[in-house]
Amino acid sequence: MITIREMNITDYEAMIQLWNHTEGMALSEADSRDSIQRYLERNSGCCYIAVHTDSDGTKSELVGTLLAGHDGRRAYLYHMAVNPTYRGQGIARRMLDASTTALAAQGIDKAHLFVMDSNSSGQQFWRASGWEKRGTFGVFSKDL
Repeated sequence: MITIREMNITDYEAMIQLWNHTEGMALSEADSRDSIQRYLERNSGCCYIAVHTDSDGTKSELVGTLLAGHDGRRAYLYHMAVNPTYRGQGIARRMLDASTTALAAQGIDKAHLFVMDSNSSGQQFWRASGWEKRGTFGVFSKDL
């Protein structure tokens, strides 16, 4: 059985393991335990994971993640990942629905996300989910 629930910092090690084994995902210093904990505290109720539990309830495994938060005006989604063994079961869509519902309940009406140019499966998922790739601006970054 797959359960979608709010992410918490006790999930961190399993999340990092999934992210490190997810094609097309890039990690940085911003993915440290302390940074993720601050992100979860700031964006309570918006970040979700998917957990597979065996039918007898003896074993559970984190199989999906989605970080989502907002600045009071726009939402930003990061690190959508689903273990390849569990893809095609609607897990990503369920996590996305949970996050966007939470964001809308907090008064957020638009969201943006970042997908690596080399992540063709990620881009395909987002397009199929009704998201539009913007070509009207570029992203600039600077380490602080």
